[in-house]
Amino acid sequence: MMFQTILFYVFAAIVLFGAVQTVTAKSPVHAALYLVLTFCTSALMWMLMQAEFLGIVLVLVYVGAVMVLFLFVVMMLNIDVEEMRAGFWKNLPVSGTVGVLMAVVLILALIDPKTNLAAFGAMADVPADYSNVRALGREIYTTYLLPFELAAVLLVLGMVAAIALTHRGNKNPRYIDPAEQVKVQAKDRYRMVKIQPEVEEVATAEGETKQEVKS
Repeated sequence: MMFQTILFYVFAAIVLFGAVQTVTAKSPVHAALYLVLTFCTSALMWMLMQAEFLGIVLVLVYVGAVMVLFLFVVMMLNIDVEEMRAGFWKNLPVSGTVGVLMAVVLILALIDPKTNLAAFGAMADVPADYSNVRALGREIYTTYLLPFELAAVLLVLGMVAAIALTHRGNKNPRYIDPAEQVKVQAKDRYRMVKIQPEVEEVATAEGETKQEVKS
């Protein structure tokens, strides 16, 4: 058995272990760390298939940005773990059945004679000056240009929709629209108020009465 094949099976076992632990871990922090392990091992599998650029992007984007944000939010929030896991075992049969059906569908698609995976053969070594970025960019902007543009439009629409749904306007009473500020006149800036003074009589030690004015 080739050394690359052994590494593939080792990385695949680690990916399955990390994915299962991500779902079954009791602590949200531990689940996020197991997901980081899964992403890093998946990046190693990409590198094993000579797709170094995709592996590095997977680590930088998901592990370096998304998962760090998840960990920050999880550690800042006071999450009730018991309440969050209340329906785990109740929904396990349904989720397990769905997972098994998905695995069966994938296996049937891979072993189908029409797929013909054996036609790909062993992976050939690429030359030293081969660039994954150049090859990926050429495929994206030539063969898969329309799907790539549609995916970009859908992502932008999703971002705009999320901002529009969560935006509630500024309710800060100190905020004043600059367009309204220029309409203010001098008479609107202050108002003179005349208040009658209040007089209070205070008795002194000699029995005399003094009047004090209170504003």
